[in-house]
Amino acid sequence: MSKTEFELTDSVMYVKGVGPRRAVALEKLNIRTKYDLLTHYPRSYENHSDLTAIADIVPEESVVIVGRLGDLSSRKTSRGLTIITALLMDETGAVQLTWFNQDYLLRKLHNGMRLLVIGKAKYDQWAVGGISVNQIQSFSVLEPDEEPELGIAPVYPATAAVTQSNFRKAIKSLLESMPPLKEILPQEILDAQELISLDEAMRAVHFPKDYLQLDEARRRLAFDELFLIQCGLMLIKRQTRDERLGIMHSKSGALVKAALNALPFDLTDDQKKVFRAVANDMEDKLPMRRLVQGDVGSGKTVVALLALVKTVESGCQGAFMAPTEILANQHYEKFSALLTGLGIRVGLLSAKVTRSPKQRRELYEKISAHELDIVIGTHALIQEGVNFARLGLVVTDEQHRFGVTQRSTLEKKSDAVPDMLVMTATPIPRTMTLTVYGDLDVSLIKQLPPGRKPIETVAKSRRSRRKIYEFVRAEILAGRQAYVVCPLIEHSESERLADIQSAEEIFDELSRGVFSDVPCALLHGKMKPRDKDDIMEKFRDGTTKLLVSTTVIEVGVDVPNASVMVVEHAERFGLAQLHQLRGRVGRGAAKSHCILVSDSTASVAKERLEILETTADGFKLAEQDLKLRGPGQFFGEAQHGLPDLKIADVFRDVEVLIQARDAAEKFITDDNLNYFVGLRKNLALAYGDKFSQITEA
Repeated sequence: MSKTEFELTDSVMYVKGVGPRRAVALEKLNIRTKYDLLTHYPRSYENHSDLTAIADIVPEESVVIVGRLGDLSSRKTSRGLTIITALLMDETGAVQLTWFNQDYLLRKLHNGMRLLVIGKAKYDQWAVGGISVNQIQSFSVLEPDEEPELGIAPVYPATAAVTQSNFRKAIKSLLESMPPLKEILPQEILDAQELISLDEAMRAVHFPKDYLQLDEARRRLAFDELFLIQCGLMLIKRQTRDERLGIMHSKSGALVKAALNALPFDLTDDQKKVFRAVANDMEDKLPMRRLVQGDVGSGKTVVALLALVKTVESGCQGAFMAPTEILANQHYEKFSALLTGLGIRVGLLSAKVTRSPKQRRELYEKISAHELDIVIGTHALIQEGVNFARLGLVVTDEQHRFGVTQRSTLEKKSDAVPDMLVMTATPIPRTMTLTVYGDLDVSLIKQLPPGRKPIETVAKSRRSRRKIYEFVRAEILAGRQAYVVCPLIEHSESERLADIQSAEEIFDELSRGVFSDVPCALLHGKMKPRDKDDIMEKFRDGTTKLLVSTTVIEVGVDVPNASVMVVEHAERFGLAQLHQLRGRVGRGAAKSHCILVSDSTASVAKERLEILETTADGFKLAEQDLKLRGPGQFFGEAQHGLPDLKIADVFRDVEVLIQARDAAEKFITDDNLNYFVGLRKNLALAYGDKFSQITEA
């Protein structure tokens, strides 16, 4: 394949040395274009600066050696372990190389090939010369006349089909064929941030001259990545607000006051502050886009309820989208009980309610005729056929359960742009919020309502399980209920998970053993939605006393009578997730307990459980979780619908993130809209259709 013009969007097969077979292997790593290959950044680097002659190898020291392979052999131990040995020879001598349990190398290695080997030498009485390199970090196959690459060598995320050597050669070939990259940042930003050129950064991040140049390259590319995302989010925010004016709500009046008086409690200072911010947004002509973050049980739903009453008082309708049918039903019951007496008509829209075509048609007609003021539902709210007469406010609960597209679809259910209130009980550190919710204003509710009892949290070993379940039984016999949470649904044959008891196994053990005379139930994500709802409803109404479950209850209904939670194999969960699970108890008058069961000796797991025993602040726990687990795992697979970061690290690059956001805020102005087309092109190149909702001005 040949091509005269260079385009980053070209197929990776236009790179010298990448044929059809390798292109297929690269596609499994999501590398399809030259741009994908260019931005397949190294995960680490090795210092190949000093080549060691084999005769000069010293035991217990790291070495970088080059030689020819010979005497390649393998053997199996009595336990089935494969040991591969070979001699590596240069003009000064020979040293033994040893690999343990890496059978696939027998297909890759052969006598006579030249290798560059990085590893650590050890005394070995059975090896030639009494020394063996048996802690091999990496090796590269060299062509017969190829000079080894010394200096700082990139180490890429690789596979058996596409090796380090393959990546180094392909990316070097791409860089050599590539004309200088055009700048995407205005000169004033480059000068203000003291950034090196994009072309220098891209070349240096793969093959740096020294670590100083590598640091400068990383900072430049991380800045670009964060700057582009911030610009994309701001353009979405700007476009949403510029396309159509929002609904200018009236000042809060008698109906909002009546709703406040109907509440069986007083608002906390945080709730008052956040509702004031929401009310001010709603009274503005620009559409509100606000995220309310609040820890489990902090009272976010009350703020949402008051905002919905405010939109009704202004002659509009409100929509409240919950992630599950049972949660939607719970909110409907609570809202109806409080608001029906105020003359507010509340409706429920879910798959169960609209099962028959007649019911569905009648409900749709009521919504479009403004015979319902507030409609609470699941994703059924965004289905075709649901049209509001005058939608003034959209509330989405647990935003991470909904994609950006779903949120956008619900917004378009009215001619005017409705206000949007997003709620999450997942505590996210401020710097993460800038990236994840960059298109939203953010409010925090940190205070817990008075009377909310602290949850006593303790970590116990599995040796204590008999005593733990005797305690749980005593709680149930005293009239309360309990959760038991497990990491797996069913037993796994995987060696890594073989010792983990599944939810099915634990349910079987408990329901036939110590709780044989207690109504028990099993709940997990593989069940049909209707079955899950029925099981949860029986637990909620008190029919079921012990619920054995997976994390499907992480975002669940209120069961004030549940006073104890046991988390089996607690080391398998993250800090933030354990905190979310713990929040399922402590909702009633009884003292509540969370018991974390684990035999893990891993330092990170032990530290995680110790933090939970002493800390109840979800935001502090989120920061700790970020430190312990790293940002790559913080959001899980969905990453809230936003682009994955390839080089920036929002925990390590806090300062760069804030600088990029400040620069983006100054950049996205009316005067700079002439940059828009180029910026949109770069957003498309870097993030595909993640920002597809941005249209040209």
